[in-house]
Amino acid sequence: MLGRLLYAVRSKYRHGLRTAYYRDKVRTRIVNTPPVTNTVSKRCEIHTLTSASDWLNLLWALKSFYYHSGSDYSLCIHDDGTLTHAAAATLCRHFPKARFITRSQADRAVLPVLSQYQKSQELRTSNTLAIKLFDFAHFLEADRMLLIDSDILFFSRPAELIRRAEDSDYGLNTANRDVDSAYTVKPAAVAERFGFSLIPRFNSGLAVLQRASLRMDWIEEFLHLPDIIGYFWRIEQTLFALCSSRFGVELLPPDYDVHLKGSLNGHPCRHYVGAIRHLMYAEGVRSLVRKGFLEDLDSSACRN
Repeated sequence: MLGRLLYAVRSKYRHGLRTAYYRDKVRTRIVNTPPVTNTVSKRCEIHTLTSASDWLNLLWALKSFYYHSGSDYSLCIHDDGTLTHAAAATLCRHFPKARFITRSQADRAVLPVLSQYQKSQELRTSNTLAIKLFDFAHFLEADRMLLIDSDILFFSRPAELIRRAEDSDYGLNTANRDVDSAYTVKPAAVAERFGFSLIPRFNSGLAVLQRASLRMDWIEEFLHLPDIIGYFWRIEQTLFALCSSRFGVELLPPDYDVHLKGSLNGHPCRHYVGAIRHLMYAEGVRSLVRKGFLEDLDSSACRN
């Protein structure tokens, strides 16, 4: 009993008191902020995947995006099947005009469509992150999709991201740059088999994707590459990178890069991937709160 208690205490405070305070005390305050109601535009549609463990972070991700971008993009939230009824109700209350897709609803809609793509259907059944690939495309109601993971916070207007999402003449896919290429396939194997180059360091946590690039026949082709069903967390990202590389892609400017060291440095957003997730609280949430973000949400709702 004492050993378990000691382990729990060490786990809770392993990144320090500040991290624990902002993660466990301050982070919950987002639940008391007003709803985001102006999510109606089909110029671009946000799709995001959430779960029982990250829905509270998602509230921060989405509210910081809508607040700093000033956008009114429509929103579609996908449940990975673990979300509680209470958490789902909270998300729906905060984004009353969003579409909320439960796992059972998605299974009924997506799996029959994939019946003609055997490997795709197998991946969708076995890998939860494949929801981002297949379900996002299936339920997309705009020509462009903005993909936002729950571990991204926005600190100022992401001007270049918005430009690429809204410029009618911009015809490429675009995404933030990873710290390294995290794929399950070798670029040489892609070039040899398909005749195009796989873009390095594509990260699927933040991306603007053209609807036309998300082709099920392409994905089924790519799933025949040797060893593509590799590391669980990299398969979906690999397939997004493959589709984007074949279609046409460029990465976002360096201000959007995933970086494991350093501070915010005036960047419009930061992707707090697993290795630095603790900084989402000690740095990200803290920075937003110290700038009056929560109070601004309340006052902007009053003005509306």
